[in-house]
Amino acid sequence: MATDINTPQFAKGLSVRREVLGKEYVDKSLADADDFMMAFQKLTTEWCWGEIWSRPGLPRKTRSMLNLAMLSALNRPGELKLHLRGALTNGVTVEEIKEIFLQVGIYCGIPAALESFKTAREVFKEHGKA
Repeated sequence: MATDINTPQFAKGLSVRREVLGKEYVDKSLADADDFMMAFQKLTTEWCWGEIWSRPGLPRKTRSMLNLAMLSALNRPGELKLHLRGALTNGVTVEEIKEIFLQVGIYCGIPAALESFKTAREVFKEHGKA
């Protein structure tokens, strides 16, 4: 059964997702999604990006900072790398990222923070911020 992505909520989420993560990354994710994965793409695009990221209560920079802290605490380096790129797009500075990960180290553990610092260093090199 094909997943219907022709909804206003999907279109809204797709726009925000592309602005934060980059059109190339998002379009590749969608193009690579088979029927099994498309259900997940729809869920994350509509609810994560179309609902939560589109809410007016927090600016995108703040949402990015929260994501960095949560993904770091959960020790999810793959998603962290993606959201580090988005955070830079949303105006989070290298200094702010360092402070986020230092706080993660104290409240969530040194191993999670260390992995996050290493991941951030890779992303900074990619973006000429090393």
